[in-house]
Amino acid sequence: MKLPVVITMDEDGKYTAEVPIIPGCISAGDTYQEALANIKDAIALCLASREEEGWQLPVQTFIEHVEIELAA
Repeated sequence: MKLPVVITMDEDGKYTAEVPIIPGCISAGDTYQEALANIKDAIALCLASREEEGWQLPVQTFIEHVEIELAA
């Protein structure tokens, strides 16, 4: 199974990873690779706990990049 993961770097150089289709599924790491490894563990935990609650992944997801213009 492949899931979309968004990884961002903060002002301190730390990385946060989250899975937008699993609400609240977030992890972090000191490096990009660590954040990616940590989110894999978080996904497993999130899916296990949500499965107990009867929650299921969306049937279809769409990832789009939207271009916007920022006001000057």
